[in-house]
Amino acid sequence: MGDFPTSFDKEALLKCAKGELFGPGNAQLPEPPMLMMDRITDISADGGAHGKGHVVAEFDITPDLWFFKCHFPGNPIMPGCLGLDGLWQLTGFNLGWRGWQGLGMALGVGEVKLTGMVTPERKVIRYFVDFTRVIDRRLKMGVADGRVEADGEPIYEVKGMKVGLSTAG
Repeated sequence: MGDFPTSFDKEALLKCAKGELFGPGNAQLPEPPMLMMDRITDISADGGAHGKGHVVAEFDITPDLWFFKCHFPGNPIMPGCLGLDGLWQLTGFNLGWRGWQGLGMALGVGEVKLTGMVTPERKVIRYFVDFTRVIDRRLKMGVADGRVEADGEPIYEVKGMKVGLSTAG
């Protein structure tokens, strides 16, 4: 934790995608176009609503994003599953940022509520991840709640996201 900053630009996120930020065999982000954020603006191991860690990140929305071309022709929207994936990506990133070893994997989510949409007219979405539990034993796992806002409007809310780290090959 002490070796990493509390914010990351796109260049640092791309280093993470290549396995260069946390080291080989440890938490990685996907490369574009599946990388669902442009920057992390704040991250901690003891902040957030429950004092167990948090992440805040942003993703710039432009009309030329790949998913608008195919989902749906004539009515383009960002698939809700991509917003959920962004929350999972950030949850796993926080585990690697803590210095925990292993590759990240989404393990589930308890509840998902979609109340709005990301359309090409939107400018930025913000992700908020608040950890409710962290398990640092043989199994490394974060449990968190999250939300996504589009131009300040809440549009997705999740409860009980789980991401683990595995050192098994």
